[in-house]
Amino acid sequence: MTKKEKVAFAMETLEKLYPEIPIPLDHKDPYTLLIAVLLSAQSTDVRVNQITPLLFARASTPVEMVKLTVEEIRDIIRPVGLSAMKSKGIHGLSKILLEKHQGLVPQDFEALEALPAVGHKTASVVMAQAFGVPAFPVDTHIQRLMYRWGFSNGKNVVQTERDAKRLFPKEKWNDLHLQIIWYGREYSPARGWDIEKDIITKTIGRKSVLKAYYK
Repeated sequence: MTKKEKVAFAMETLEKLYPEIPIPLDHKDPYTLLIAVLLSAQSTDVRVNQITPLLFARASTPVEMVKLTVEEIRDIIRPVGLSAMKSKGIHGLSKILLEKHQGLVPQDFEALEALPAVGHKTASVVMAQAFGVPAFPVDTHIQRLMYRWGFSNGKNVVQTERDAKRLFPKEKWNDLHLQIIWYGREYSPARGWDIEKDIITKTIGRKSVLKAYYK
């Protein structure tokens, strides 16, 4: 297969498997999505979805959040890990949203990435899922699969994002990044990987990856 044919095969397979794509993190608006994505750093979506109802029951808007202390926020979110950094970030960004953005989540990358504890990946998820702006957030699943499929060299997320945006049509980015995440979880995990179930990698995978698996 040519690279173009491999990309087309991956996209067609993902569309067949995930014609309707669930959003991994529970939220009700851009603000609660932003908080959920921030909490998901080095944690799992399952754990975050267990904790956000507790947090949002206390504070689901910037106005309510700044009324809590950093320590109160930390006590609630402790199970997701990195609670000291995340609680400061949540309190700090909520204050900035009120002071600079009329309490609303800004709809541009620069403003989002200027918020405390908000990096490029978090901003990309919010832009894609809350506002429908084409973006390609790269998590560990996408990083792994882009390498396994031979679509990127796997050196860093910056390069992987650049390669994904070059290979995939812009109008498909928002769907594809979620489809690849779900596929990685269900068919091509880092551990307990059964390549016989992983039809995409089995069909188009990087030769060195296939060779290592069957060794």
